[in-house]
Amino acid sequence: MGRHYRVAVVGFGHMHVNHVAAVFAEHPAVEMAACADTRPARAELRVAPYTRAWNRQNVVSSCRVKKDWGEDWERMISTERPDIVVCCTENGRHADVVEAAAASGAAVCVEKPMAGSLEHAARMVRASTAASTPLVVNWPLTWTPAVRLAFELVTRGEIGRVLEIKWRAGHTGPLGPGAAHAGVNDTAAAMSGPERAATWWHQSAAGGGATLDFCSYGAMICRWFLGEPAVAAMGMKANLDSQWGDADDNGAILLRFRSAMALLEASWTTFDHGVPCGPIVFGTTGTLVVDSRDGRDIVRVERGQGDTRIHEPPPLPAGREQVAGEIVHHLGTGEPLHPTLDRDFNLDVMAMLDAGLRSSASGRLEPVDGQSWRIG
Repeated sequence: MGRHYRVAVVGFGHMHVNHVAAVFAEHPAVEMAACADTRPARAELRVAPYTRAWNRQNVVSSCRVKKDWGEDWERMISTERPDIVVCCTENGRHADVVEAAAASGAAVCVEKPMAGSLEHAARMVRASTAASTPLVVNWPLTWTPAVRLAFELVTRGEIGRVLEIKWRAGHTGPLGPGAAHAGVNDTAAAMSGPERAATWWHQSAAGGGATLDFCSYGAMICRWFLGEPAVAAMGMKANLDSQWGDADDNGAILLRFRSAMALLEASWTTFDHGVPCGPIVFGTTGTLVVDSRDGRDIVRVERGQGDTRIHEPPPLPAGREQVAGEIVHHLGTGEPLHPTLDRDFNLDVMAMLDAGLRSSASGRLEPVDGQSWRIG
C-alpha cells in the first residue's frame, strides 16, 4: 500500500480552487485534512459563483474537508502539519503561504501565476530551497493533451525552427458576465462594478489584473517551447472598461528571444476570442495552431499551398492526468515533475512577466536577464 498524504487548502480567492481541490480530493492517496482562507484587503460585497465565500462553501462541502480554520491559515499549517499545501490565494499572498508551508516541511502546490511579483517569486524559491521542500506551480495548460502534443511536434521539428509564438487569452473577466471556470457547473452571476472592484482581481496591490493573469500563460508556453527565457520585453496595459477597479483589464507583452519573438495578449473585456487562443507557433517550414474542432482540441499544422495536417492528441499518462496525481507520483517515486511545474522554470517565467510589466510602466524596452532577479 502506498503512502497517504494529508492535504490542506489555503485560500479561496482564486476560483481555480474549485477544480484543483477536487482533483486532490478525488485522489485515492489523499485526505483533505483542513482549509483556511487569507484575510482580504477589502471585504467582498457579494456571495455569488466564484466569489471568495462561494468558493469556500463549495470546496468545504464537495471535497469533504475535515476542518475549516477560518482565516487562521498560519496556525492551521503549523498545527495540522499537512504533507501538501494547496495555495489558491490572491497572487499577492503566494509568497507568505509558501514560506509558512516550507517552514513546516510541506510541499506546496501554487496556482498560476507563480506570484504577484518577481520579488515574491524569489522569496518562494529561497524558502523552498532552504527547507528542501517541493514547490510546484500549477498551470491548467499543462493538463491539456493538445498543448503537450504541440510541444512534441515543435520539438521534433515539424515546423522547422521557431521564429514567433502568439498567445491570446480573453473573456469578460474572472467574475464577468457569463464567466465559467472548471470544477463547477455554475456561471458567474451579474455583478455591479463596485461588487467586482471589492474582489482582489481588480486590485493592483493584491496582484490583480488581466496582464499578469493571462499573459502568464503565454510566457510559460514560450519558456517551455523555446527552452530559454527571453532577453527583453515591451509591455503595455490599460484599464479600458473597469474603471471601478484600479487593475488593468487589457494588456500585451512583446518578448524578444535570442532567435525568436513572441506576442502575448490578455483581455478581461472579450465576449468571444475571434481567433484561436493558441498557442500559434510560426516556424521556418510551417505554422502550428492549437485549436478546436467538433468540440475537441486538435493541433493543426499548415505548410502552405493547401497542405494542412490535423493531429489528434493522445491521452496523458495514466494516473498523472492532473496536478494531484503528478505531485503524488513525484513524492512517492522521486521522479521529476513535468518541467512546467518546476520552481526554477517558473522563476524564468516570472522574470519575463516582470520585464513586460516594468516596460508597461516605463514605456521602454526592458531587459529580462538581470542581476535583480537572480537567486544565485
